Amino acid sequence: MKNKLLKSLALAALVAALSPVAFAQNIAIVNGKAVPKARMDALSQQVARSGREVTPEIEKQIKDEVITREIFMQEAQRKGLASTENYRAQMELARQAILIRELFADYQATNAVTDAEIKAEYDKFVAANAGKEYRARHILVEKEAEAQDILAQLKKGGNFEDIAKKLSKDPGSGAKGGDLDWAPASNYVPEFAQALTTLAKGQTSDAPVKSQFGFHIIRLDDVRDAQLPPLDAVKPQVKQQLEQQKLAKYQEALRSKARIE
Repeated sequence: MKNKLLKSLALAALVAALSPVAFAQNIAIVNGKAVPKARMDALSQQVARSGREVTPEIEKQIKDEVITREIFMQEAQRKGLASTENYRAQMELARQAILIRELFADYQATNAVTDAEIKAEYDKFVAANAGKEYRARHILVEKEAEAQDILAQLKKGGNFEDIAKKLSKDPGSGAKGGDLDWAPASNYVPEFAQALTTLAKGQTSDAPVKSQFGFHIIRLDDVRDAQLPPLDAVKPQVKQQLEQQKLAKYQEALRSKARIE
């Protein structure tokens, strides 16, 4: 009897000594089954990789999510859903997606975009977009006769903005009195761009300009040198674009080397 008591006390002491370690490794016990902290850590890493900060509040939400998943998972297992063909097919698709994602993450980690590459891409952007920007207004109508009638109204002192609001078929600019804001001529269809660049500041086209959209009456309000953002302002976007381009080339290279029968 004494030996049994000593063994029980020893076992209790051992459990008491180990329980803090076990508790540190698990975040909860659900229906007698331990939920390992590693699951919470993995989900936290996913959140962090998406660019979100893992705050104490987010950490609590992650913990609740992991515990809830365990509850639902136990019920699915109880119903035998883990042995169905549909489950196995979805697990294979998920395995493929995760492995491919890791492949691409590994490639990007070992083929990082450099500052020199970002600067070179920005310089190409500047070269392609340098020049003039135009602040223009236009009135768009379907028929040439309508455009001629509007030109006649303007020559008699009609207000361009009021007419644009009333008659222009362009829903974007019409409500703003025909205002197209600042833009390079290359933003417009060739017929419009050609007519725009021949106008002097403050001048209205003296004839309707025909394009695929209809007939335009154009007024040039102002001209300036192109206002391009500095490198620092667009560096994240340029970097992301280059990363996508590199990854696309890597993917294409893998496909081209594959032997498909």
